[in-house]
Amino acid sequence: MNVLEVGGMSSAQFSSLAIVTAAVLFLLAFLAHTVEWASLRAVPVRAGGGAASVDDGHDGARLRSDMFARLGLFATLIAAAAQLAGVVFRGIAAQRAPWGNMYEFVTSAMLFAVLAYLVWALRGRMRWLGIFITALIAVGDGLAATVFYVSVGPLVPALHSVWFLIHILAALISGAALNVGGLASIGYLLRARAERKGTVDRGYVARLPRSEVIDTFAYRLHAFAFPVWTFTVAAGAIWAEYAWGRFWGWDPKETWALITWVIYAGYLHARATAGWRGRNAAIIALVGVGSFWFNFIGINLFVTGLHSYAGV
Repeated sequence: MNVLEVGGMSSAQFSSLAIVTAAVLFLLAFLAHTVEWASLRAVPVRAGGGAASVDDGHDGARLRSDMFARLGLFATLIAAAAQLAGVVFRGIAAQRAPWGNMYEFVTSAMLFAVLAYLVWALRGRMRWLGIFITALIAVGDGLAATVFYVSVGPLVPALHSVWFLIHILAALISGAALNVGGLASIGYLLRARAERKGTVDRGYVARLPRSEVIDTFAYRLHAFAFPVWTFTVAAGAIWAEYAWGRFWGWDPKETWALITWVIYAGYLHARATAGWRGRNAAIIALVGVGSFWFNFIGINLFVTGLHSYAGV
């Protein structure tokens, strides 16, 4: 039952419209960042981070790039507000936390991811992630609105537990950090490749920090996310005891959550003991984020289990 109307629309309708609006705005933000990067394709880096000469024939391209960078960030801010409205009004429409199915989880996960990005971007740091994060969320919201959407409905009995809320909230927090860390790993691979080829003095790659900086940033995100993900798995086990009378039953989603945990445990262990920094660590991080999304989408779509209620 909807408990609120906005402009003649029910809260559920307003939520759906807000998510679609957010998807369009994130796509526009991505296109703005694409122009930002493309504008620098043939522009040399200014000596010492400044200008090689005040009028070197490329100032117009730099100004255009900076303008579209600001437009991309502005569109991302508006899109994040629309995303927040969509998630909040979905909860109002359902009169519960909006995490009861795959549509609701994906839209909430995208919200947490963009908020994690904006924490750094609004402080003037890591804005280069904009092109990656907006692409991710535009695709995520687009799939949510067109493929995963389901009407508002009550929770199945298994979800009536405080541990369900704790488990999903921890998954959203850790997922945001893991996704931003995975996107940073893509940036690392691009920058490191340019450094090996000696082409960092020209084009969009110059927008990226040094590879060592990106590598450290990605590692810190994963180091934060891993214990939260560990808690996510543990909270899920406690919830399983409440819902099904056992802590662990090798349900497909439980099993894949453990696989994801093992991948990230391997990532951190390799960095700590084997010195696997840089390219090897970035590849493991990308495998991990792929495993994360297969757990939350692929398992629901392709495998039958106790978590099938979360499917489309």
